[in-house]
Order: sequence, then structure tokens, then C-alpha cells
Amino acid sequence: MKKVIWVFLSAALLYAWAGCGTRDDKTTAGDIVSVAGPDWSLSRLDGSTLSSEELKGKVVVVDFWATWCPPCRAEIPGYIEMQQELGDEGLVIVGVSLDEDGPAVVQQFAEQMGINYEIVMGDRAMVEAFGGVQVIPTTFLIDRDGKVRHRKEGAMAREDYEPFVRELL
Repeated sequence: MKKVIWVFLSAALLYAWAGCGTRDDKTTAGDIVSVAGPDWSLSRLDGSTLSSEELKGKVVVVDFWATWCPPCRAEIPGYIEMQQELGDEGLVIVGVSLDEDGPAVVQQFAEQMGINYEIVMGDRAMVEAFGGVQVIPTTFLIDRDGKVRHRKEGAMAREDYEPFVRELL
């Protein structure tokens, strides 16, 4: 019986890992240009609400991620640095957690990592509003006019992603 459980657990973990991605090729700012970003409203970890309406006029990074995803975790330090360095220029990073274990787990993780940017709990409607998310992390870069200017699937090093962000600031 233990062997059957282990095989099932291994298969589940392999399936979950397949949804996490890294990116070997470089995407360009032209991947998505001038597509209107969706309106959304989600719960922060403290239960208050954050909406796209509140972020109008800002450059917004919307990052779909999960605490259990290694490539997602690898990007977090770069997002922390970018938020700290570029927040005064109008950058807002929003981490959309797709964790199913709830906000308490995400809150504990965020505190351990020292996350200094907005974290909200994602839902199916949010994923669908952005046209679906096939892998995590999947990240959308939205300009000050509310248009999606870039979409990346998989992790990207800060030094590769930051130029796309700076171009819009």
C-alpha cells in the first residue's frame, strides 16, 4: 500500500513540476503589444481588496506564481529588488498566488522571503481574465495606460526582465 501511495505522490509531483517553467529563450517586448489589460479585484493576504482600478497610471508586473514552484521562488529576490529600486518611479509588482492552501501559507512564505510587493490570492476568474496560464510563473507587464505590453512564461533573470520594465517607466 505504501508503494502505491508513493507512486501516486511521485506522479502528482511530476505533474506539478511540469507546470513550473524556466525560460531559455529571450522574449521580446513585442510579444504582446497594446492589448487592454483586464479589470480585476482580488483579496490581499490580510483580507483587504486590491483592484486594477487602484493601479491605473502605474507600470504593473502581474506575476502568477505559487510557493511550491522552484522557478517562481527563484524570481522573487529580483522582484523584491525591482520593487525597492523602481517603486518610486511608478512600478507596482503584484504577485498572484495560485496556492490552494490559502493565504496563511502564502503569508508565512512572504514573511520568510521578505516580499515587499503586493500579494493577492488568485482565482479561476483572474486566470481566465488574462487568457489562461499554462505554466507558472507566467508574468504580464502592463503599461501606465492599462495595456499588456509583454507576457513571459517561465522564469527570467532580473537582468533580462528589468529592461522591459524600465522601458515603460
